[in-house]
This record gives sequence, C-alpha cells and structure tokens, in this order.
Amino acid sequence: MGGKPLSVLFVCTGNICRSPTAEAIFRKLAADSGMGEGILSDSAGTHGYHIGEPPDPRSQDSAAGRGYDLSGLRARRFERADFERFDLIVAMDRGHFAMLSGMARPPTAHKLKLMMSYARRFKELDVPDPYYGGPRDFERVLDMLEDAVRGLLDSLAQPTRS
Repeated sequence: MGGKPLSVLFVCTGNICRSPTAEAIFRKLAADSGMGEGILSDSAGTHGYHIGEPPDPRSQDSAAGRGYDLSGLRARRFERADFERFDLIVAMDRGHFAMLSGMARPPTAHKLKLMMSYARRFKELDVPDPYYGGPRDFERVLDMLEDAVRGLLDSLAQPTRS
C-alpha cells in the first residue's frame, strides 16, 4: 500500500464505547499485521454528547484486558468534512449508517460502510451499544469488533479495495 496512507474513520453515537474500541483494535491489529505504517485511523460520534471525554471506563477496562489501549483517545463529533478527510468511514450500526448516508454527498457516499459487513463469525448487522449494559455486553462488543476488524484488514490487504 504505497503512497498516501489509507485513512479509516469509525463512527458510533457518542464516540465513547464502540467506535474508540474499534479504532484501538484496528490500530493494534494493523500494527501486528505489518500494515500499521500505511493506515491512519480515528473515531467520531454522530452526536456531541461526550466531546473531549475519554472512552467509557468500562470500554477501557474490557479492551485493556485484551491488550488494547483506549486511554489516549478523546471523543469528537463527526463532521461533514470527514467525508473528504477519510478514505473509508465505518458505521457501527444501521442507524449511524443512515444518518451518515444523509450527510454524504454523491462523490463521497461510496466511502461509507457498515462495520459488521466485514465480520465472518457474526451474522448481526449492528454492533450493539453496550453503554446501558454490563460487563458481558462490553465483552461481546469486543468479540464482534475483533472479528469485523480482521475482515476489514483482510479486505484492505487485497490488491483492489473498494
């Protein structure tokens, strides 16, 4: 993947649970696979509820248990300009996908993908929001995101990517 680094943005609602977790998993697995140098990643929320805040402590704890560090991440809100800044924008669920689709202009709409479209082991279309759940919900999100991130990285490693 020579030339300009590929840039990927992960998007959920408040940018404190799902999308920062996806970003951290993506960064670590990309680095572990030797692809880290050629990929930039970030995360954002469709809503500005938590701008500037670190990820939810439960997300941080669950992720840390698997070797992912979310501590340096801070929530930000998705901006329409992100369609220009990023090569790929990955929505955590169909609600985010619909909201982002409504913001996309035709020349950038192709950049929008659904996170679970890359999953291999899970058939769900949406990554569930663990915010109002318990520890098992955060662990399930990690399982789903690890699976989907591996599929995403495999798709990016292909000579022709969409």
